[in-house]
Amino acid sequence: MKNRSAEIKRKTRETEIIVKLTIGGQGKAKIDTGIGMLDHMLELFSFHGLFDLNVCAKGDLKVDIHHTNEDIGIVLGDAFKKALGDKNGIKRFGSISVPMEDAVANVVVDISGRGFFNGIKFVLSKDPITKKDTGYSIEYANHFFEAFAKRLGMNLDISISSLNPDLHTNLEPVFKGLGIALDQATQIDPRRKGIPSTKGVID
Repeated sequence: MKNRSAEIKRKTRETEIIVKLTIGGQGKAKIDTGIGMLDHMLELFSFHGLFDLNVCAKGDLKVDIHHTNEDIGIVLGDAFKKALGDKNGIKRFGSISVPMEDAVANVVVDISGRGFFNGIKFVLSKDPITKKDTGYSIEYANHFFEAFAKRLGMNLDISISSLNPDLHTNLEPVFKGLGIALDQATQIDPRRKGIPSTKGVID
């Protein structure tokens, strides 16, 4: 199977980002975004998804983390889309439930070409999180996932069964789960001949 890798560079007046990605790697990560929580979460995503991932980002963090956080999602989505090419033979779908303490994250993905994400849904409560970590929040996570899903062309659904007030405890199984589900979806099915869509194409 050919090496499914991509390197994407994006520079704006607000951010400068380089992402290097290999799908089906060894889970090696080198992440430097300037956002400590996001660095940690992307390392988990890479490790459990077996993606080799380098992310180097510089942004206007003196203002806030919004632009950098969202733009990393954009560039990561572009990298996955480029690495997957025409999506020939991929399984396309992936799903997993991942627990951490009293939180369980459910992540479902469909690399359909139609990017969609409607926010993390809390099953037991609207949003039990009261403890914020290093300036990060569920709102920032939602911005990241929305940008990632739309640029990749992925239908992404995330729900959490949790009453745990800690942000880290809730986000960690989400990022682990996203890595595992995307690993499933991007694997090549040896039985599949061609694009996994009755249309014959996934944009």
